Amino acid sequence: MPDPRGFLKYTHRETPQRRPVDLRLRDWKEVYEDFSHDTLTEQATRCMDCGIPFCHNGCPLGNLIPEWNDQVRTGRWRDAIERLHATNNFPEFTGRLCPAPCEGSCVLGINQDPVTIKQIEVEIIDNAFAEGWVVPLPPDRLTGKTVAVIGSGPAGLAAAQQLTRAGHTVTVFERDDRIGGLLRYGIPEFKMEKRHVDRRLEQMRAEGTEFRAGVNVGVDITAQQLRKEFDAVVLAGGATARRDLPIPGRDLQGIHQAMEYLPWANRFAAGDDVKGDDGEPPITAKGKKVVIIGGGDTGADCLGTAHRQGATHVHQFEIMPRPPESRADSTPWPTYPLMYRVTSAHEEGGDRVYSVNTEEFIGENGHVTGLRAHEVKMNAGKFEKIEGTDFVLEADLVLLAMGFTGPERPGLLNDLGVEFTDRGNVSRDDAFATSVPGVYVAGDMGRGQSLIVWAIAEGRAAAAAVDRYLVGHTALPAPIKPTTAPQR
Repeated sequence: MPDPRGFLKYTHRETPQRRPVDLRLRDWKEVYEDFSHDTLTEQATRCMDCGIPFCHNGCPLGNLIPEWNDQVRTGRWRDAIERLHATNNFPEFTGRLCPAPCEGSCVLGINQDPVTIKQIEVEIIDNAFAEGWVVPLPPDRLTGKTVAVIGSGPAGLAAAQQLTRAGHTVTVFERDDRIGGLLRYGIPEFKMEKRHVDRRLEQMRAEGTEFRAGVNVGVDITAQQLRKEFDAVVLAGGATARRDLPIPGRDLQGIHQAMEYLPWANRFAAGDDVKGDDGEPPITAKGKKVVIIGGGDTGADCLGTAHRQGATHVHQFEIMPRPPESRADSTPWPTYPLMYRVTSAHEEGGDRVYSVNTEEFIGENGHVTGLRAHEVKMNAGKFEKIEGTDFVLEADLVLLAMGFTGPERPGLLNDLGVEFTDRGNVSRDDAFATSVPGVYVAGDMGRGQSLIVWAIAEGRAAAAAVDRYLVGHTALPAPIKPTTAPQR
């Protein structure tokens, strides 16, 4: 039973303080200070344990949020991690990276600041690791069935862990040199230190999951070999086809996709020797005027990375208008609120420029030196140029962070012969099965570009479907049905 007056006693929402900007820009460590358990207990006490907890519906994983909030409130931390792990394989990932749609659905958020659900989640799992409560859970017996999981991002890892625990022999293939997918090379160290990935992989290896990095399935292993060697296949390679900006000057040097840029910084933070003759990584913002085209999370990741590399100035362009300071009328409770947000990277500097469209890159001697752009307004669902707003902005480095259009088809997907949706994602039925028998798909590869919490939820649900396909029944939870993510 929660404290029925808890939300009245503790009306103020508190979250961890960020380290001072001038301090955190000197390293790649996570930006937040420690959060005391006493303060966290007060924040957990704000949870009302409402009769209809909309946070359950707001969370794609169906996290049992009021339950573990109350367990933290009463100091039952061991119970809290058991309830949290019941629905989420990797709360240390979601607690750091998820935008928290659960908080947007919090009933308390109707007329107060919502409960700090995301922070309570990450504190539960970090405490559990510190106490030694996160241990391998190997299966009691093996089924003799083999499963290949293609891709080691959150969807692939969730599917692999569930299937391994169900007794199947699981091999995860990753084309990069390390396991982790976008968690490893797309998410900057200052948002999530990779030690969190490594300790979870250690648990999975101890449970029996095999990882094979540096293997490009479809090239190093053919689709035919894959089907022959494994009883089932889970496609979890993500939506990695990057959206480009095909305007005049696009072929100039110094214009890069975000996912060409970010991995070098992550490799540097990991201690890899990535420096060239000039002592810098192949793509760096050091001493440069940087323009980031794209106002989403990936753009913010580029922003924080450019700051740490020593950019002289950074502009971040967004074609959409600036969101309102509070929840927009178009996203009423309990939907995820459209509103203006300041991430840690934005707090560190740079200029955010809204309602602007880039029409041409300009350069000298084959290298970008700037861009031509203008302001836009929305009219009948289309962007229109505002006459007289043209401007030129200097730039030594341009980073394209405009999202992804779907999975890459050449190679594995074409060779398997899977069908695609009108949006270009891998087509699947209500059981996450593709048009090819024994081949399933989870995460962004079938859903389209989406959130980490959706990836984990789909990995868990697809694992249940594969388990049923292999042995005729399943005890694995299947929290969701396949859906397609809205284009953003």
